[in-house]
Amino acid sequence: MIAGIRRWGDAGAVAMLLHCSLAHAGAWDGVARALADRCASVAPDLVGHGRGPARDPRRDYHDHCTDLALGHLPDAPSHLIGHSFGASVALRLALDHPARVASLTLIEPVLFAAAKGQPGWQKHRAMMAGLGPLLAAGDLDAAAAHFLAEWGGGVPFSAMPEAQRAYMAARIWVVPESAPVLEEDRANLLPRLGQLRCPTLLIEGDRSPPVIAEIQAALAAAIPQARRAVALGAGHMAPITHPAAVAAEITTLLD
Repeated sequence: MIAGIRRWGDAGAVAMLLHCSLAHAGAWDGVARALADRCASVAPDLVGHGRGPARDPRRDYHDHCTDLALGHLPDAPSHLIGHSFGASVALRLALDHPARVASLTLIEPVLFAAAKGQPGWQKHRAMMAGLGPLLAAGDLDAAAAHFLAEWGGGVPFSAMPEAQRAYMAARIWVVPESAPVLEEDRANLLPRLGQLRCPTLLIEGDRSPPVIAEIQAALAAAIPQARRAVALGAGHMAPITHPAAVAAEITTLLD
């Protein structure tokens, strides 16, 4: 494995997979293995994660991650798959480089600006309001626990292995650094959704925070070739907790 890059399979077309915040490329292992007989998957560690490059505080974080991902996107049309924050990067790449994207899969994209003013969005904003003081006080463990209570995989922060807790707490800065694009759409994604021409799959769990369904409904209404799919029993971390169900929906798209 090249540092910062993971690969699976060697069949068919290439798929690039972009992970969520506080994770790393290895989070795709279950999904990528399930797709190995259909496509060759590559997943980079995003900025500040795994073996990815260090954060550059002079740069917008979403810009930095998008540029990194673009460096791994083949020139020939490939399948682009993203989860959570990674899905927002995948969407941006598909809009900026449509000729290089054969299909787009967005798993629980956290483009909160799409749901602004709705009930789930208001609940999300309340969570963010509680996160701010914890970050300001430098209590990274408490901040991570607060965030993951809403956006984790169902395991309480206190019950996670010590190394995992330390990894996530050390990267909780990603949440506020992502806000300009995710909360305010600084990358101008929403007005451009109608320009997407590739087949687009929107996957969500039926146990996810309510703002996810609000986001997916807005995206489905605006993207011309969008289809929504629900992973039953899954929450926000569906690619990790329900990889077979996620891979089955992606396989349907590839077919």
